[in-house]
Amino acid sequence: MPFEIIRNDITLVHADAVVNTANPLPVVGQGTDCAIHAAAGPALLAARKEIGEIAVGCAAATPAFDLLARYVLHTVSPAWVDGEHGEAALLRRAYDAALSLADELGCASVAFPLMGAGSYAFPKDVALSVAIAAVTDHLMDHERQIWLVLFNTEAFDLAGSLFADLKNYIDDNYAEEKRREESAVFEAAYTNRPRLSARRPRRKTAREVTSDLFSLAEADSSLPAAGSSLDDVLRSRESTFSEYLLDLLRERTGKDSEVYKRAEISRQLFSKILNNKEYQPTKNTAIQLAIGLELDMDGTQKLLNKAGYSLTRSSRADLVVQYYIERKMYCVPLINAALDDCRLPLLKTGLKA
Repeated sequence: MPFEIIRNDITLVHADAVVNTANPLPVVGQGTDCAIHAAAGPALLAARKEIGEIAVGCAAATPAFDLLARYVLHTVSPAWVDGEHGEAALLRRAYDAALSLADELGCASVAFPLMGAGSYAFPKDVALSVAIAAVTDHLMDHERQIWLVLFNTEAFDLAGSLFADLKNYIDDNYAEEKRREESAVFEAAYTNRPRLSARRPRRKTAREVTSDLFSLAEADSSLPAAGSSLDDVLRSRESTFSEYLLDLLRERTGKDSEVYKRAEISRQLFSKILNNKEYQPTKNTAIQLAIGLELDMDGTQKLLNKAGYSLTRSSRADLVVQYYIERKMYCVPLINAALDDCRLPLLKTGLKA
């Protein structure tokens, strides 16, 4: 699980490096900067003064002192103006600088706050999008555990702003689906209600039932014709989940490793699926692979159908997945954070309370 979104106070996270949203000058700023200095002790500020000024988009390291980490990576985010001054690109540079520094220091694990979303006034969705893109791109070529500490003690209101639209989407679609189901049940009960004057229909003979089945088979071109041999029936089968997954991978231009890393599944499981034509994945694994492949909704449903599953609007958990796929936000940790916020089962374990 190289990337997780966790609920915690960043000063309490055990990691090789903790990222601090530092003030450009060697002074204690607000928000995360203030919390990290308070937890690390006065020695952190003394070490920070030895570094001097840090430019926007750059990073520098100090020991972590009293924190549960080895290093503090001081990174300066840009201030949000209006989105037309390269703010997102500068914020991405700050993430990249911190990750590059973690690489130089040999850090196996790094904890980030949601940079830019506090006193620098970035819109929450922009800050989150930049964070996910930076971390995901980094992990394509690096083996490192990264935590995005989104839900610290100062950010419970942030959860509401991030997922408010999602919850409206779930409520609207779930309510509509339930209304349709109830309407269908009522209509069926009303139209199928027996009338006293109605005559009981004649039961079909075994010959008539068999004839009907053959007629259905002939009408469906995907089914073998009546009288087909067993070999014909077996040859007419569709591709399995594993075979279809291989076809999708062949159509891509990127590396297969990008798929299983984005899907948040292990290389061993990925190989097991590809090497066993009859492999039957869980629904969650199939969903994660759809996310790893960055499939649209139609593609996701087709991949799931190969394993005997589907996403429905009568499941709140499925609606969460659909919400992010429709918006092309292919990030398992983000979807897990949303599922956890809605108190729904996660796609995979790892979201820490």
